[in-house]
Amino acid sequence: MILLIIVYILILIVFALFAYSVMQIKLAGMNVKDFWDFIQANQVLESLYKVSKGYEEMSQKEQIVFLMEAEKVFSAFDKVPNVLWEDEYQKYSKILEIYKNIKVLRWNKEAAINNK
Repeated sequence: MILLIIVYILILIVFALFAYSVMQIKLAGMNVKDFWDFIQANQVLESLYKVSKGYEEMSQKEQIVFLMEAEKVFSAFDKVPNVLWEDEYQKYSKILEIYKNIKVLRWNKEAAINNK
């Protein structure tokens, strides 16, 4: 009987903590889905940052995948306040710089092909 009461109280505490965290996310002006997308985008940002060091040697397909994943990260980061990701700003700006470089490289290659 006492064990059942303890389990019930622990379940109530877990639900209360979950409700509190959802309330805090809402008070910050975000949707829970946007916050979850931001958490996932943070993980993708880490992997993109590791891959970005050798972006010049990427194949066309790898560049396209990099661009698509970077756009997802940018979209997720735009939906949350800057205060949440100011620690990741350096990585974010590095990915943005490489994103722009790859876009320019691809545009130059397309322009060279179209000019032939």
